[in-house]
Amino acid sequence: MPSAEQTDRFRRDLEKLAGGPPERLGLAVSGGPDSLALLLLAHAAFPGEVEAATVDHGLRAGNATEAAMVRGFCAPLGVPHETLADPDAPIDGASAQAQARRLRYRLLAGWAERRGIALLATAHHADDQAETVLMRLARGAGLSGLSAIRPRRNEGPVALLRPLLGWRREELAAIVAGAGLTAADDPSNRSDAYDRTRFRTLLAGCELLPAPRLAAAAAHLGEAEDALEWAAEREWQARARADRGAVLLDPHGLPAELLRRLSARAIETVRGERGDWRRDKLAAILAEIAPGGRATLAGIQVTGGAVWRFEREPPRRPV
Repeated sequence: MPSAEQTDRFRRDLEKLAGGPPERLGLAVSGGPDSLALLLLAHAAFPGEVEAATVDHGLRAGNATEAAMVRGFCAPLGVPHETLADPDAPIDGASAQAQARRLRYRLLAGWAERRGIALLATAHHADDQAETVLMRLARGAGLSGLSAIRPRRNEGPVALLRPLLGWRREELAAIVAGAGLTAADDPSNRSDAYDRTRFRTLLAGCELLPAPRLAAAAAHLGEAEDALEWAAEREWQARARADRGAVLLDPHGLPAELLRRLSARAIETVRGERGDWRRDKLAAILAEIAPGGRATLAGIQVTGGAVWRFEREPPRRPV
């Protein structure tokens, strides 16, 4: 089991994100060493206040066995456990990992809400953070992307917490080994078919890229991201207004980053949802309409000029 020092450290980390001691805490536990360490730490820090869930994606034959294994680990701790699956949401194709991630968070958030759990913790740690920073840097991500894994974000009414972002992979594995538990082995974690595995290998072989420093950089960038979001909210209140289902936006004098953020919010406001749309095309669209032109993105017609207008694309006339 975790030492008293480790338990106190985890309690401080979790309470800092939660804003105080949690009344109930949900855990995402896959059966891997990181999530089993999360289970052990949370149970030690908040006994009687923890529930766990495992998502069975159906991607591998061993998923159901691993979920049953987690249930077996939870039972002697007195931690309620539930296995989550959606047989109507099959995962296939080249984006299997992205699909699995979306399914995982949807099922976990739904489970937490159903159970009346407002706080849900995952086992992302400093090494995960470092890998994510490099992956996004390689893709040319902006500030929001380079903020990487955020310590706290909301999934509807459920707050998603990452209390282990200051912990290393090896110390979490040592907690699991010390408890005499054998973690599940996911072969995809060793497959070079996935970007994350290749970046993990890169980090392991390069002393010039220490994971704690990269994780710290992500934390600093996250603070800058929060500051920009704060500024964007103020500018939105001052510059945007509704007009018969459209949004009017005053772009005068706005820095490019704030202009993109407000324009994205205008598009999503008119659409009525965030959803998936080509945000990577936004900068080019804004440059096109700035002098007074017109363009369409995500089903929204954007008209430039002194005041920009965002409205639903008019229906096309039959040929």
